[in-house]
Amino acid sequence: MSGHIHHPRDLRQSVCGLLAADVQRWETEDPPRIDYTCEDCYTLLPEAQRPDDANHPPGDATLIDTLRRIVAERQHAKIDGVIVDVWSASVTVLIWDQLRDDKRQRLLTLPSHELILRCVAIYTRLTNNRVGDST
Repeated sequence: MSGHIHHPRDLRQSVCGLLAADVQRWETEDPPRIDYTCEDCYTLLPEAQRPDDANHPPGDATLIDTLRRIVAERQHAKIDGVIVDVWSASVTVLIWDQLRDDKRQRLLTLPSHELILRCVAIYTRLTNNRVGDST
């Protein structure tokens, strides 16, 4: 069974509304740090229900400015329905600044969350290669 998050106002229930008696595993970290938490719990969290801080359709280069603002203010933001943390924003900006213009244009064709995930994947590959080179 997947983990559930405590309801913020009723400790006898999970965020998704299941009764405590029906829940076999609780995740009480804020935010939860596991990949198998109940999807309903994630979508019903107050952070997930807040309005978007920014909307960027594919091809909108101002997404990078929004990510730079997240890094500068050291405060997460909700972009196109996805909460973007400071680390993801900083890694995306770091990779973005190193790319050629043609690669940037190709990335801009993606939705904002996919652009961020691609940059994080590039960063992960680069840092894993560096760790492997030092041994």
